[in-house]
Amino acid sequence: MKKIELEIVALSHSITQTHSYAVVLGEVNGLRRLPIVIGGFEAQAIAVALEKMQPSRPLTHDLMKNFMNAFAIDLNEIIICDLQEGIFFSKLVCSSENDTIEIDSRTSDAIALAVRFGCPIYTYENIIESAGILMEDTTSTGKKKKSKQEAVVEESGRTGSEDLKTMTLEELNNLLTEVLDGEDYIRAIAIRDEINSRRKK
Repeated sequence: MKKIELEIVALSHSITQTHSYAVVLGEVNGLRRLPIVIGGFEAQAIAVALEKMQPSRPLTHDLMKNFMNAFAIDLNEIIICDLQEGIFFSKLVCSSENDTIEIDSRTSDAIALAVRFGCPIYTYENIIESAGILMEDTTSTGKKKKSKQEAVVEESGRTGSEDLKTMTLEELNNLLTEVLDGEDYIRAIAIRDEINSRRKK
């Protein structure tokens, strides 16, 4: 069965389910998108790796990567291999010096590990056919992509992206430290972006 490579297009708050997020995967060199609903903790784990943040202590997926590295196990790829009653099933394709094995995984965990290892994400044609969304053309893709990214900013800055605009740079740096200590990485991204945009001016 032919594998289709995917990349992370956006991470947004899910409109359909409260306290859930959606990771949107896009077909590499294609117009199809595969949205997958995930929990808040998993979204945070993916966001931390995407934004290359360094938590003070290793998160669960960082621990898993460290464990695999310590025993010379590499993550070659992840495959979103099945879809049953709206639930995606994935497997990790891992290799050591002697063997290559496939390990069953929740899709959110698989994606969080794929980002950390920098390995490709694949699915099959039948899955993207049944659960994917086809974008009409490159113009509408750009618009859709933008709206997804805006959704991330709106949700992560819920305690107020407006509040952030009124704060001084020193207050923002203090808040960033506080938020990182509390391990609220999604909110930390909004604060960090505000700091970066001011430094550019």
